[in-house]
Amino acid sequence: MKILDFIQNYNREIISRPYMIAEAGVNHEGSMELAKRLIDEAAEGGADAIKFQSYKAETLASKDSPYYWDINKEPTRSQYELFKKYDKFWKKEYEELKKYCDKVGIEFLSTPFDIESARFLNDLMPAFKISSSDITNLQFIEYQCSFNKPIILSTGASYLWEIQEAVEVVEKHGNSLVLLHCVLNYPTPNKNAHLGMIQGLKKHFPQHIIGYSDHTLPQEMEVVYAATLLGAAVIEKHFTFDKTLPGNDHYHAMDKEDLKLFWKKWNFVEELLGSFKVTALPDEEPARKNARRSLVAAKDIPAGKMITAEDLTWKRPAHGISAKFYYELIGKKALIDIQEDTVLKWNMFEW
Repeated sequence: MKILDFIQNYNREIISRPYMIAEAGVNHEGSMELAKRLIDEAAEGGADAIKFQSYKAETLASKDSPYYWDINKEPTRSQYELFKKYDKFWKKEYEELKKYCDKVGIEFLSTPFDIESARFLNDLMPAFKISSSDITNLQFIEYQCSFNKPIILSTGASYLWEIQEAVEVVEKHGNSLVLLHCVLNYPTPNKNAHLGMIQGLKKHFPQHIIGYSDHTLPQEMEVVYAATLLGAAVIEKHFTFDKTLPGNDHYHAMDKEDLKLFWKKWNFVEELLGSFKVTALPDEEPARKNARRSLVAAKDIPAGKMITAEDLTWKRPAHGISAKFYYELIGKKALIDIQEDTVLKWNMFEW
């Protein structure tokens, strides 16, 4: 599924297959071989897109920027030092990864964290993904809007008024917008997932597509599964080829087997969801005919008698006059003798 087609054809009235983004981030750790492995495994798992992160430590964080992650999993205590470990990929590397994604059949995305990366990524991506950390960086949001492509914006750690300010910037430029509910808590405990905010975003921003960026542990993919049922149309979750690796984004990421598990669960629920059009089903026709009720003679009715309430009852099956015509039948004249317990037909009465 292509993101542009997804956005254009999205139906807000139903729950449908989500657009799945495997957030590889910098889990390639500077290795082109590992980056391509991530692409291969994301495609194998069924992701629609794989997303990387494009930054230089010098333009992203000051050297005294403190950590905000679980240091038991990632012991680096400086954002600058952590980002410096993984900022080797740049324009040339992403161009190669874009070509590889095209070959494999998965969409390429990367979150830019500065003007330069946004500029060269524009030639490689169908949409711009903006990190929660930049939701108040309104001038940078505006710059990415200038490329006239869809904006996917995470809303982690934001108050409603901050989200509203960012939305107004995007709306001013007329870009299509996807808002992702997100919690900036690595990893996010289940009690902090607050999936109800998906419905909150749908209420406050009904004109835009709402999704979910997940930082909970993969577990059995229940959180992502529940988010989809709540109407999250786009799902983003960190992705790795090995969840046991040390580092900030491996231990809470999903892998290809988690992705496959999610799609297995989704295929099950998609079968259960079926049609959103309210109508009787063909397989219900026997029940319509045999489990509903007809008007039935409560006692013997002689020909010529005017029908009263005492003459009528209702019983299964629905092969005769429907019980809903009870009042219409009262006052009509019987044309023939009708025995008690007879299922009544229209041709037995004068009209």
